[in-house]
Amino acid sequence: MTERFPTDWWAVILGGSSGFGLATAHKLAAHGMNLCLVHRDRRGAMARIEPEFEKLRATGVAVRTWNADALDADARSQILGELAKTLGEGGRVRLLLHSIAFGNLKLLASETPSPARATAALAAELGVDEERLRGAADRLFEAGHDALAGLASPPAYSQSSFLDEEDFARTIHAMGTSLLGWVQDLLARGLFASDARVLGLTSEGNEVAWKGYAAVAAAKVALESLARSMALELAPRGLRTNIVQAGITDTPALRAIPGSDRMKAGARLRNPFKRLTTPEDVASAIFLLCLDEAAWINGDVIRVDGGEHVSGEGR
Repeated sequence: MTERFPTDWWAVILGGSSGFGLATAHKLAAHGMNLCLVHRDRRGAMARIEPEFEKLRATGVAVRTWNADALDADARSQILGELAKTLGEGGRVRLLLHSIAFGNLKLLASETPSPARATAALAAELGVDEERLRGAADRLFEAGHDALAGLASPPAYSQSSFLDEEDFARTIHAMGTSLLGWVQDLLARGLFASDARVLGLTSEGNEVAWKGYAAVAAAKVALESLARSMALELAPRGLRTNIVQAGITDTPALRAIPGSDRMKAGARLRNPFKRLTTPEDVASAIFLLCLDEAAWINGDVIRVDGGEHVSGEGR
């Protein structure tokens, strides 16, 4: 598609240095969207990140980056103050994308160990050592044989550190309600375009329980609820607010989840296309939502997963 955005349009991407945020930045830059990227990375990570930012600048769009805490109100105020000067009289924010991945991934309580009955039964049937069978299953599963997930060693979780109320509060704010402050500040400064798009990201964990995902799941549900209210209350201000639900995607955030290898295996088995969702798949959908033709989409959760969520197959 050769669609080019107006030269005075900007995208503000929270979490723009990796995963969905960076992929979206590349997609939008290729179509002429100027970029304000907020990220929080250690100095050692910048050797990977700076070349990506240079690729964005090479497209000819304006790119402003801030390595700052998007959850800090003072940092947000400073960033938007500097952005307002950059935008000048004509520039406006067409897209605000909330792609912050900062949450606690711990269990609610200690696990009760359960025996690996299938592995033991198969080992007994074959007359082989159970540990040897599990070791072979681990190696083959790691090599990409997804169907062996049930025979491989289970993921390890901390048995000494568990979620508490403060963990929930921090995660819900970081991955959910922190969107509100950015929207309110952009509105107060008059930086949004007359037809602007506000997008957040959710996952299947909004309905399906995964071990260690309870706090993040709560944040995703809070984000979806907030987006619905914004879709209603802020429509008169020209905002279209939606949430994108990506399929299982191999991002740094996913890799931080214990058992993510099993989540990826299950998704590949279940997905009608037998592959994972990619950041580029999601970025393409976000690009489409930025077009004028998407103006009547408001208050939705839009699934971008190749049909993963409707598939009952697992083989």
